[in-house]
Amino acid sequence: MKIEHIAMYVSDLERAKDFFVTYLNGRAGAAYHNPATGFRSYFLSFDDGARLEIMHKPGVVVTDQTPDRTGYAHIAFSVGSREKVDALTERLKQDHYDVISGPRITGDGYYESCIVVVEGNRIEITV
Repeated sequence: MKIEHIAMYVSDLERAKDFFVTYLNGRAGAAYHNPATGFRSYFLSFDDGARLEIMHKPGVVVTDQTPDRTGYAHIAFSVGSREKVDALTERLKQDHYDVISGPRITGDGYYESCIVVVEGNRIEITV
C-alpha cells in the first residue's frame, strides 16, 4: 500500500502552484474546474512519484494556523543532500519566506530546515 496523494485547500491556487513548481520541482497537471461548484484544483507530481493536490473552492473557511494543533503538521521534501538543503533554505530565505528552524541536525538525526510557505503552511526540507 502507498499514499496516492495528499491534498490541501488554499486561498490562492495559482500562487500555491507556482511555489511548488518554482522551488520544489513540481510538475503541474492541467487545471481542473467544476463550474457548478466553483471548485478548482491542480495535481502536482514530483520526481519520486509523490503527488500533491492543491484545491480551491469558494466558501472554504480559513482556519487558525497555530503550529501546535491537531492535523497535518508539515509536508517534508527530500532534496538529496545537506548542500541542497542549505541552498534551497537560503534561496527561500532570500525570497522572504520565513525559515523557522535550521538547517540543523535534529535529535532524531535528520538534517532539515522548516519554512512557513503557502498560506502559513509549513514544509520541511531534508536530505
